[in-house]
Amino acid sequence: MLNELKNWPKTERDALDLQARLAAEVRAVPLNKPPETIAGVDVAYNDATGLLIAAITVLDAKTLNLVDQAVFEGKVDFPYVPGLFSFRELPPALEADRQLKIRPDLYICDGHGLAHPRHFGLACHLGLALNTPAIGCAKTHLYGTSCPPGELRGEKAPILDGDTQIGAVLRTQTGVKPVYVSIGHLITLDEAVAVTLNASPKYRLPETTRSADQLVRQRLKQASG
Repeated sequence: MLNELKNWPKTERDALDLQARLAAEVRAVPLNKPPETIAGVDVAYNDATGLLIAAITVLDAKTLNLVDQAVFEGKVDFPYVPGLFSFRELPPALEADRQLKIRPDLYICDGHGLAHPRHFGLACHLGLALNTPAIGCAKTHLYGTSCPPGELRGEKAPILDGDTQIGAVLRTQTGVKPVYVSIGHLITLDEAVAVTLNASPKYRLPETTRSADQLVRQRLKQASG
C-alpha cells in the first residue's frame, strides 16, 4: 500500500480507480489485543494560502493521557473532491506519523471509514497504509441510511447501505448529538463502537479527536499569523 504513494493520483479519475482497488483490501476482523495506545488524526487547511497541517496525538488507552504527538505542515496537493478527501489528507498524515516516537496500536480518524459512498474513507486508507487497526469517527453523516439512536450515552443505531450495516450512529453523551462510527481496517464494528465510547468519557468527541484538533488548530493559527 505504501508503494502507492510513489505514484499518488493527481486526478479524480485516477483516485477513483485506486479507491475501488483498495476498498477490496479492507478487513473487518477482531483486534489481536486490546489497544494500549490510541491515536487521533486530524487535518486542517488554510484555503487562502493552500497550507495544510496534519496532526497526530497518541494517548494512553486507559488513562487518555497524552504520550506523544507530531505535526506536519505542507501544501494542498489534490483538488477538493467530495468522497476523495483521503487523497488530500493521507500523505500529510503519514508524514506526521513518521515523526512519532511511540507507535499507536489503533488510530481514530476525524472522518469516515466504510460509511462512505465507495466504502473507503480516510480511516480505511490510513489503516491500510499503516497495516494498523483504524476507526472512522465523524461529526456528520456522509452516506447510508439511519435513524437517531436513543438519547442515553452508549445507545446506537445502524447505518445501512441497503441491507448491509456499514457503521453506527453512536450517542457518546446523554442528550448530545451523536457521532458516526465505522470500520477503517482490522477491527470489528462492535469493537470500534466500544473503543470510541471508552475514549469519550466527558465530551461528544473522543479525546483522541479533541487533542488532535486542538493541536492542528493551534499550529494553523501560528502558521497563519
